[in-house]
Amino acid sequence: MLHTFDHPPLAISHTIAAGEPTDEALMARIQRQDDRAIAILYRRHTPLLRSVIGRILNNDSDVDDLLQVVFLEVWRQAAHYDEAKGKALGWIVTLARRRTIDKVRMMQTYSRAQERLREEPEPALHLGADEEVAASDTAKTFTRVLATLPAAQREALDFAFYRGFSHREIAVHTGIPLGTIKTRLELALRKVRTAIVALGGIGEWAYATA
Repeated sequence: MLHTFDHPPLAISHTIAAGEPTDEALMARIQRQDDRAIAILYRRHTPLLRSVIGRILNNDSDVDDLLQVVFLEVWRQAAHYDEAKGKALGWIVTLARRRTIDKVRMMQTYSRAQERLREEPEPALHLGADEEVAASDTAKTFTRVLATLPAAQREALDFAFYRGFSHREIAVHTGIPLGTIKTRLELALRKVRTAIVALGGIGEWAYATA
């Protein structure tokens, strides 16, 4: 739960003027899908959250991008906030810290994958004429099948196979529930596997949905 604070509160804070709604009141409005309330929270606490995120990330562009992710997460996860368990700002700050740490871990994973690719020599393949034709047909089929997939399934495949993200990393990066990511990948892989196996192509696709 996001009500467990990982660090002591930061000194930076916003003084709420008389007549302004409290953070807790704004969260209640967000729970009722009031987008004006999230805009107020954004203006009120952006300086603080930039400081929270900036303590972990050193790139201003990454900080700005993650700030948008955090407020989108506040909107999506508002139903889980319970005023009885803590202040709204503490909940938001904890969420921001956790999403920032997730981002750092994802970047480290991607960096390690790139390093492995640089260190591992590309294997030399010596295909006969028939094998070259089969490989070419498989590649063309794969490209055609990808073009027919819904955009959401193509995106999931891109993250999983071209960027090397795990299912959980894709969910964190996109803000889409983990179960939805798994379903999209499963559906996409079934279509690709069916098309390629029909040509006699086996390889990794024969086991992709096993």
